[in-house]
Amino acid sequence: MTSSAHALGDVLAAASGSGDGFTPPGIGEFFPKVLWSPSILGIEFEITRITLLLWIATFAVVAFLIATVRNPQIVPGKMQFLGESGYSFVRDGIARDVVGPKGLPFAPFLAALFFFILANNLMAIIPFAQISPMSKFAFPLVLALICWAVYIAVGIKNQGLWPYFRDIMFLPGVPKPMYVLITPLELLQNFVVRPFTLAIRLFANLFAGHMLLVTFSLGAVYLLQVGNFSAVFGPISALMAIAMTFFELLVIFLQAYVFTMLMGTYLNGSVEAAH
Repeated sequence: MTSSAHALGDVLAAASGSGDGFTPPGIGEFFPKVLWSPSILGIEFEITRITLLLWIATFAVVAFLIATVRNPQIVPGKMQFLGESGYSFVRDGIARDVVGPKGLPFAPFLAALFFFILANNLMAIIPFAQISPMSKFAFPLVLALICWAVYIAVGIKNQGLWPYFRDIMFLPGVPKPMYVLITPLELLQNFVVRPFTLAIRLFANLFAGHMLLVTFSLGAVYLLQVGNFSAVFGPISALMAIAMTFFELLVIFLQAYVFTMLMGTYLNGSVEAAH
């Protein structure tokens, strides 16, 4: 058998989990088995463990927000203080400072976006969940498309249909012959690149974080059970898994903030002409 055939055999063995050595995690982590396949109005749906985690995160954030306002007090309790602090963080730091003077009406939407992403991101480090729905590209993409539709609708409402698209397509001060180059780039940036990069940034960070955590965790178990000198490296891999968990916690909060903050910058250009 040639060396390339041997390499192919090793790859297939690792993919099937039938090799004698360490089998690294693969993309199968993000495609769990279907638990339920309902059909609604002739449309087939597939409910997996990741779908259930999305539902749990959504229920948890709704329950948390209801609990914070259920019995409001002048001197807030711990739950009320936590909810008010989170909302104030988004309202003052994004709706007011990023969107601008007209941004306060968007504070509830931005806060809901922040808490929803944060709750789903936290699933990446919660025991027995240990994967964020945002690590599947479909979920961040749907969020990005919702944001895309909102900032376009806000732009048309506040500036008018033609002025909104005119300011995007025809930048002031640009020589007219340059519009042949600039206009397609502006349209591509505003209507294709923005939603795609908004989705891919959130997806890629949660995807990479999950793979790192799983790799170090499985590596620690394998090294401790392998039964030779490699076992001394097991604790190192376990410590790396713990360290990466804390790092992932930082990423979880940061990515929820970045996604919401970027949406705030898009709304800023929609509320008033950016050019």
